[in-house]
Amino acid sequence: MEAALALAETRSVTFVELAEPLLDDAYRLAGYILSDAHEAEDAVQDALTRSWKAWPTLRDQAKFEPWFDRILVNICRDKLRKKRGVRVEELDDDLAVFIDDPFRAALAKAEVDQLMHVLNPDQRIVVGLRFWRDLSLQQIADMLSVPLGTVQSRLHYALRALRDESERTTRANGLAAQVKR
Repeated sequence: MEAALALAETRSVTFVELAEPLLDDAYRLAGYILSDAHEAEDAVQDALTRSWKAWPTLRDQAKFEPWFDRILVNICRDKLRKKRGVRVEELDDDLAVFIDDPFRAALAKAEVDQLMHVLNPDQRIVVGLRFWRDLSLQQIADMLSVPLGTVQSRLHYALRALRDESERTTRANGLAAQVKR
C-alpha cells in the first residue's frame, strides 16, 4: 500500500514538473486560436484534465510538450466548432459590460489578429501553430496527424483569406474616411 502511494505521489510530482512550465504558453496559444480569454482558460484546464487522465499512456516524457500541445489544439478545435452554432448578439453601448480582457487588447493591436475571424478552425490552428508557436510545417503535420500537403494547403488558403479580408477592410476604411470628409 505504501509503495502504491509513493508511486502515485511521484507520478503527480513529475506531471506537475512537466506541465507547469508550459501553462503560460499554452494559455497564449489557446487565446490566439480562440480569441477569448475565458475560452482559453477553459481549454487549458480541459487539456490539463485530459492529459492527467492519459498521463500513464505517455511512453516518453521527453515528448510531453508536443503531446500536451496536441491535446490543447484538439480541445480548441472542438470549441471553435461548437462556437459556430452559437448566435452572438451585439450589445448596445448602454448595456455593454467592460472587462479587462488581455486577449482582446492584444488582438486589437495586430491587424492579422483582427482578421482571424475569417478563418475556419483548422486554418486558425495551423496559423497559430506556425506563427505563434513558430513550428515548422512538418512539425505541425506531425502534431495534427495530417499530411504535410494538408498543412501547406490550409496555411496557403488561410493566408489568402487573411490577405483578401485585409484588402477588403482597407478599402472599406478608405471609403469611410472619404465619406467623413
